[in-house]
Amino acid sequence: MKTTKVAIMYDFDKTLSPRDMQEFSFIPSLGIEPRQFWEEVDRLSSTQNMDGILTYLYMMLNKANLVGQPIRRSDFVALGKNVRLYPGVEKWFGRINEYGRQHHLQVEHFIISSGLAEIIEGTSIASEFKKIYACKYCYNASGVAVWPATVVNYTTKTQYIFRINKGVLDENNDVDLNRYTPDHLRDIPFANMIYIGDGLTDVPCMKLVTVNGGKSIAVYGRGSQQKKQSAQQLVLDHRADFIAAADYSENRELDKIVKRILDHVESRVNMEKLMRKETP
Repeated sequence: MKTTKVAIMYDFDKTLSPRDMQEFSFIPSLGIEPRQFWEEVDRLSSTQNMDGILTYLYMMLNKANLVGQPIRRSDFVALGKNVRLYPGVEKWFGRINEYGRQHHLQVEHFIISSGLAEIIEGTSIASEFKKIYACKYCYNASGVAVWPATVVNYTTKTQYIFRINKGVLDENNDVDLNRYTPDHLRDIPFANMIYIGDGLTDVPCMKLVTVNGGKSIAVYGRGSQQKKQSAQQLVLDHRADFIAAADYSENRELDKIVKRILDHVESRVNMEKLMRKETP
């Protein structure tokens, strides 16, 4: 029986991890509080009319230089080892992959984040993803970060969903990405996609997936009624299909939701085969 591909796409900060990744090691190493750092980012973004993601990338380099702490790619990757994850995340991928295999589905995982790819690459789960789409720096001849190379903000995130849909995963290949591709030749149909995010910054991706037949899940950290209410509002506004606490452990709500979606994909694929008078 032919295996059907399914893509599960994740934001990172506050989706797989309870805090912004820079707060675990990078910002404390500068001798400032995370709240102070983000307030300065917001202030500069407002006064200079800068994109918020570009602003934080600039601020990271500027602050590091001010304290005589130039950062190399290897330094960013090393920071990933200190990033804390939500409960169950590390065992999640193997379990979901196996569940997919039992249902003739090939599950592929992707990150689409406004965080730093280099830090994500240093986390314990980096190898679980087929592709990590996130912000990146370019580096000078000494290997020191000098300028943003890739910026992933709230709306540009959606291009990566199209890359996954068409199987054009190379960020530098815009020709094939923008070339017309009939639906039946696309690598992973939108209907076989699941997007997991934590809030309003994920709305463009959630909406793109849901209006094209896929499913979106809004997750929230336990103990925060405000975050839960924000997630519930996404469902009420038809931007997400489900909400769940950000607990990736077996038999928790998120685990059950994703498995039921995979069941649905399998049933739909088998029904389509029957309608074409094929043997499932």
